Order: sequence, then structure tokens, then C-alpha cells
Amino acid sequence: MKRKELGERLHGEIEGPRRGAFEEVWELVRRIPRGRVMTYGQIAGEIASRLSPRAVGWAMHGCPKDVPWQRVVNARGACSTDRLPGMPEGYQRHLLEEEGIEFRPSGTFDVERYRWRPDVSR
Repeated sequence: MKRKELGERLHGEIEGPRRGAFEEVWELVRRIPRGRVMTYGQIAGEIASRLSPRAVGWAMHGCPKDVPWQRVVNARGACSTDRLPGMPEGYQRHLLEEEGIEFRPSGTFDVERYRWRPDVSR
């Protein structure tokens, strides 16, 4: 059996450009319908846990303008963007309310009611 050369891939070359994990997150978030949400942890699970929920947050922090970032929320059904510098307080909530999401007096909403599950929606 011939020995592999240093740097040669064991299973051959990958065709086309390699997508980064952040691009996978953004592609998934672009598919979330208006009035629906996904959590950081849910997105991490959908992309085969290539990223932690915290890393999904970092991906969303630097997302392109065409990504509906407001549709990604924490597992409690709350907005995590109020503490970001330069982000107006209540802005994410405002955007979600415009899409029909109803918040409780506590500032949270029913995640299960508004959760989008891509595998069911395909």
C-alpha cells in the first residue's frame, strides 16, 4: 500500500469552496419565516453542533444585513440584544412585535408557540 503524502486528504479533495460555520448559521436564519423564532441552542443543534450556542450569538452579532437577526432569541423567550453597545434598548422586541409575536409583561414570550422547526417545515 502506498503511503499518503503529507497534506494529502485521506478521503480526497472537497469539491467547491468550503462553507464556514457562520455562513451555515446565516443561511439557516434567512429561512426562519416572519413571526417565527429559533433559539441559539436550537441553531447550534441544527448545524450539527459545529458551534456552541454562544458562538451562534457571535455569528449573529456580525451577520450580513439580509439576515433577520431579530428572529434568534434565547431559550427563555427573551431578547439578548438589549445589553449590546450601540443597540437601542427594546429594538429586537419592537421588530418581533411588528411580526406578530406577543410578549408577556415579564418581557418574554412563549418560545414553543413561535418556535420554527426547519425539519418539520421542509
